[in-house]
Amino acid sequence: MTLILILTYVGTAALGCPPDDALRSLRQCPELEMRKTLILVLGLLLALALSSCSPRDFLTRRLAADLISASDAFKTPRQFPLQTGIISNKDFVSPDYLVLQQHGWISASTARCSSNLASPPCWDVVLTPSGVETVRALVPAEEADKTLFSVPVARRELVSVSGISKQGNVADVDFTWRWLPLNEIGAALYSGDVRYNSTVEFRDYDDGWRIVLAHSAPGSGQRLDDALKNAEPAP
Repeated sequence: MTLILILTYVGTAALGCPPDDALRSLRQCPELEMRKTLILVLGLLLALALSSCSPRDFLTRRLAADLISASDAFKTPRQFPLQTGIISNKDFVSPDYLVLQQHGWISASTARCSSNLASPPCWDVVLTPSGVETVRALVPAEEADKTLFSVPVARRELVSVSGISKQGNVADVDFTWRWLPLNEIGAALYSGDVRYNSTVEFRDYDDGWRIVLAHSAPGSGQRLDDALKNAEPAP
């Protein structure tokens, strides 16, 4: 109790109140009442200012990273089209099919080219027993008898946002990402050690900053899907 009285005495004196008011209620000090009223008004003004702001009003690296990671274009898994049956020599000797051959998931024999394929040689590709076991676990049961399989193999992971260049209500955001394999086939086709650099356009709308999904004017920045397609390996 004594400590409270001392603090009250010192506080009222500091605010310009007579020392005799120290033992009275602080409400009896006009200067204190004015100070309290001023603090209350400032607090209300600050609360109103904060309530009128959106978390997306300021384009920070954190906000850009959150919006990129949450976008459908970025979250969509990578699908690998695995074609069996008659394929061209160009497809059969492509890097992806060579990897499948090396892992023993497919085998092939020469075959007569169909009319819609290029000149010979052509190849009749089949899944090996190991390939059947591996692919069957990755595709819906109703697709098991098809000759073209769409196999989910990897998903994107955002590594970092490396820079933001703003000009008015438009900004270019540079970011780095990588593939994370989802299964055996994904691990064979995509290395998680390789990083990619992309640049996507953001625009400041009435509700805050958003990733640009479509362009109406030529010469504007990249949409996110274009930024991912045009990604270049990081040095």
